[in-house]
Amino acid sequence: MKRRTLILAAVGGAVAPALVAPATPAAAATGDATWSTTTVARHPSDRRRWVEPGNRAARLRTLPVETRQVVIVGGNGYATTHATLETYAKVLGHWRPVSGALPARIGSKGFSDNHVEGVPNTPTGVYSIGPTMYGIAADPGVRYPYHRLVSGDWWNENPQSAAYNTFQHSATNPGGYSEALWKEVPAYTHFAVITYNMAPNVAKPVPYAGSGIFLHEFSTSGGNATAGCVSLSHRHLVGVLRWLNPALSPRIVISPYANLGRY
Repeated sequence: MKRRTLILAAVGGAVAPALVAPATPAAAATGDATWSTTTVARHPSDRRRWVEPGNRAARLRTLPVETRQVVIVGGNGYATTHATLETYAKVLGHWRPVSGALPARIGSKGFSDNHVEGVPNTPTGVYSIGPTMYGIAADPGVRYPYHRLVSGDWWNENPQSAAYNTFQHSATNPGGYSEALWKEVPAYTHFAVITYNMAPNVAKPVPYAGSGIFLHEFSTSGGNATAGCVSLSHRHLVGVLRWLNPALSPRIVISPYANLGRY
């Protein structure tokens, strides 16, 4: 079973005001003026991993014109397994930060420009958020359609299957690296699908190019790197999932910081 472990020491405590955008025009554009002051929080013990984000969204050049929300997952080089996740909203043609840099984890082999099935690295690029969010627990209040997982819910990660890299409900294991989603506690308490090797990025999933790349919760309190996904603390994940709005055509950009200019 392919297990994506999320990481980081426990996150809580008070908001860091200097790293959180004010809930004014940017927050209004997201449709959630309270998230940046109630959900984005960190504990003082996380300061050694805290990265001043600046405005990395201003470096992006290839986002669709209709995109008004962007999530940036970045890190210091390809080999790192520690990353940050930042959120931005587009207001009057300019990107404004919504959250500070949230501590995240990525694949145990870092970032990759050429991800393949079974290799635990996180694919770089620009992706959409899948049309449905999922979770073992009840809908936490997301704007996307939400499917609460039940026994028999799989993510098909069998490259030889016609349903490769899709959600399936089946009485039998689809084979390969396929995941029994309802069993992945707490990692899949809630998650969003990152559309790597999926539409609209590709017309049809390419066999062996990789599958099941999600934005999900840390699976342990101490934390490990993931098998390719992006992971956050429960509090930060729920905040991000609630903030994402399909009407604003959000995108997620995954890259070492030095290469953000590609996108």
